[in-house]
Amino acid sequence: MMEEQIVYEDNHLLVINKKVGQLVQGDKTGDEPLLESIKNFIKKRDNKPGNVFLGLVHRIDRPTSGLVIYAKTSKALSRLTQMVKNREIKKTYWAVVAKEMIPQSQRLVHFLQKNEKNNKAIVFTKATEGAKEAILTYNIIKTLDNYLLLEIDLETGRHHQIRAQLSKTGVPIKGDLKYGAPRSNPDGGINLHARKLQFIHPVTKETVEIVAPVPQNDAIWRACEG
Repeated sequence: MMEEQIVYEDNHLLVINKKVGQLVQGDKTGDEPLLESIKNFIKKRDNKPGNVFLGLVHRIDRPTSGLVIYAKTSKALSRLTQMVKNREIKKTYWAVVAKEMIPQSQRLVHFLQKNEKNNKAIVFTKATEGAKEAILTYNIIKTLDNYLLLEIDLETGRHHQIRAQLSKTGVPIKGDLKYGAPRSNPDGGINLHARKLQFIHPVTKETVEIVAPVPQNDAIWRACEG
């Protein structure tokens, strides 16, 4: 039910807690993206004649869960898009990785290049032509029997950034076969969750902080949140 996935909504924006496998925007699979599903939901719920305006502000990968912002007005969309460019929207992620000996906290700096053929990020440790700087900071916030829960703050927003950087560090995300995890997850997703968003509202100028519950169908996620 779309209603259950909406975690924040006002006249200007709508924030959804995306499920694993849901498409943020259309791709070559032809599956219905969330953008269309939400438009249809709003049209029906609000009895709207004509087209519903909805703009995608940023995206997260299909196997990832968590927060995605959509704008309900063109004014909010242009302001939010600019805020993303200026890095004025603070994004915090949770990732589950294997229990390895890694520092408690670390700032990772790499250079990423997108390989269009296999839709994968190639990671370099020093500046390389055609590669963009990628920076994140992680903290281990929970230790489980076989896994670590990392809280990640992004400084840049590159293609597959968290997945590629953690893999390069020796701890691919649980379920992420593309970046070296040993096994897939039953739902085909990966244990990467867009947990928190903090930003100044583009219209009201109030501080907005939104936290998304983790997927409840995954026992390891439930243990992380518990």
